Amino acid sequence: MKQYLLFDLDGTLTDPKVGITTCVQYALASFGIDEPDLDRLDPFIGPPLKDSFMNFYGMSEEQAQAAVDKYRERFRDKGIFENRLYGGVKEMLRELNAGGMVLAVASSKPTVFVERILEHFHIARYFKVVVGSELDGTRVNKDEVVEEALRRLFDGRPVEKDKVYMIGDRRFDTEGARAQGVESVGVAYGYGGMEELREARTDYIVRSVAELKRFLLRDIRDRAETPFQKSARILLPVALFWLVRNLGQYLAQIAFCVWGSAVSGVSFFFVRDGAGTLTGLTQNAGAVMGAAGCLLGTAAVRRSARRQLEDTAEDMRLLHRRREPAKNYLLLFLLTVGAVMGLNLLLELTGVTGLSQNYQAVAREQHAAAIWLGLPYYCLIVPFAEETVFRGIVYGGLRRTVKPGPAVLLSALLFGVYHFNLVQGIYGFLMGCLLAYAYEYFGTLRAALAVHAAANLLALCMGYFGKELPAAAGWPVCIGFLILAAGSLGLLYRQRKVF
Repeated sequence: MKQYLLFDLDGTLTDPKVGITTCVQYALASFGIDEPDLDRLDPFIGPPLKDSFMNFYGMSEEQAQAAVDKYRERFRDKGIFENRLYGGVKEMLRELNAGGMVLAVASSKPTVFVERILEHFHIARYFKVVVGSELDGTRVNKDEVVEEALRRLFDGRPVEKDKVYMIGDRRFDTEGARAQGVESVGVAYGYGGMEELREARTDYIVRSVAELKRFLLRDIRDRAETPFQKSARILLPVALFWLVRNLGQYLAQIAFCVWGSAVSGVSFFFVRDGAGTLTGLTQNAGAVMGAAGCLLGTAAVRRSARRQLEDTAEDMRLLHRRREPAKNYLLLFLLTVGAVMGLNLLLELTGVTGLSQNYQAVAREQHAAAIWLGLPYYCLIVPFAEETVFRGIVYGGLRRTVKPGPAVLLSALLFGVYHFNLVQGIYGFLMGCLLAYAYEYFGTLRAALAVHAAANLLALCMGYFGKELPAAAGWPVCIGFLILAAGSLGLLYRQRKVF
């Protein structure tokens, strides 16, 4: 969780357009350049002025420095106040400050101007550290500004980079943050815009001050929780899901028994003796009972853990403003096929499946139901229920308490234990890692749900139609599928390291 927040000034806390663009216009006029359209000068907002004069108007270094001096001639007493706070900024800063967050300003604007602007808007008291560039032209690069801000914030102590956000509206803010090893938050309401922030690979992107406020204040709320409360917020929904699911199955079983006792025949659901007396239920009834239990359990959990699910979805949405290319979804599909087929074959060929009678009983039950009942139950209802609980709630809660890597392992371990037998426990742990990875990589629970559904479909089809497949396929096919999985995972990882 974050505790130290570095804010850019222009385009993040304040809208300086009028002051900056009119001062740039004034400086250009001194070179005989007439620029009546202030909107064309928006790119000057954010990056170092000297670089902008050189990049946008082809000035030499000496000319650019002269333009900066001319700019400051007007900015010092007039342009500096042609500025306004974005709506909601002061309230946000006050709440962050009251919540114990340590705030700083890290701007490419000269420090003396930054301090005057903060005082002018009566927000200077919220910042422990204010760092800008120097009037002599030093410390203008954003990485240098961020480095100095961190040095002053931690005052000789080791910098806790995992507890810092750099918040700004331009790619320079993201690049400065990345150079110092801290996460970046981009504000699309500023002057960089969504596309620039996406291209810069900004870690999180928000669209408004209100959204930024919600995003930053969540850490304050989370820090207020005790370890027991955090554990309860994650584990209680799992317990609730398990209890309600079992209760739902039990109630559905009672309903089937009452129905079976009241009617004759219907062998699709009921097992009867020679005299027609009800003696049991078929696995077709078992699939219906299981579906009823899963749906009831999911409904109970979604209501009780609604905030947790919404927070997780919000985090993922902010992390994934960029649409994934189609090839990545293909790689995810190949990864799923390789992992499911390879792991199932591996467990069979090594004899692990024979070590658990509970697993064998579960496998027989799964494949005893009619396929038109088994497919929607195991490939739609079960994935929807389990992804809501184990990725939406468990993994989502863990990744806000620990880093994503440990969160993957812990959520996968709980997912494996949930299956209550050795074989499914091993398989569930490994697939749980893949499901959490898919969720983290693609930023939507639908990705994990699709992988889960495809995995269950493949495993179910192997049971229905390929019972002799392991012996026929052998080790070469098993190894081939595992290589397919590893290769697909490697290609995804090369494009983006999510852990």
